[in-house]
Amino acid sequence: MDMLKIVAVPMHPEGRKFVAAFAAIAVVLGLIWEPLFWLGLGATVWCYYFFRDPVRSVPQQDGLVVSPADGVVSLISEVAPPPELELGDVPVFRVSVFMNVFNCHVNRAPMGGTFTQIAYHKGKFVNASLDKASEHNERNGLTIESADGHRIGVVQIAGLVARRIVCFVNVGDTIKTGERFGLIRFGSRLDIYLPQGIQPAVSVGTTAVAGETLLADLNSSQAPVRSVSI
Repeated sequence: MDMLKIVAVPMHPEGRKFVAAFAAIAVVLGLIWEPLFWLGLGATVWCYYFFRDPVRSVPQQDGLVVSPADGVVSLISEVAPPPELELGDVPVFRVSVFMNVFNCHVNRAPMGGTFTQIAYHKGKFVNASLDKASEHNERNGLTIESADGHRIGVVQIAGLVARRIVCFVNVGDTIKTGERFGLIRFGSRLDIYLPQGIQPAVSVGTTAVAGETLLADLNSSQAPVRSVSI
């Protein structure tokens, strides 16, 4: 891997205070014992890498739903959306993208439109890769409505390590596909609830890239995807 490409990647402003804290700790450790400085420096580089915010090539075609997060598609299932999203109680396809501590954690809008619902729900911090995390974990749910009336839900879910969900938007704000709307520290998951009748364009195990990987096409229909998980 080209280290220059890693170092040259922009960092999200949210990470500055953490990188500064890690760097300060590294200096203190170095004063105690020099080898500890190098351990602290490695942790500082990791922290910078965690908060990286690379430029993404977002598809411009209308009606596309892209991944809101970097990670692996860990679950595809048909379930009723959480009540706070106000998307009804009819089961729809939910696509879950699991982020580990080495993934980029800046979250991007899966679809352009207006935020009609934003609801924060306190909860537990079980492993975000588990199916029950959607219901029991601390989470922040957002509903986006496009100009042509399509509505999708995207839920930021805290995990075993993640303890802080950050959301940059408010109800009534408009956003373009692929624009940043939040992040989660430090390892977690995002659930995307597709409109009724829309099939996912990905399968479990797919490596997703935020703002780029196509999750669904609202303009086409596909063969049903069997509900599975990893």
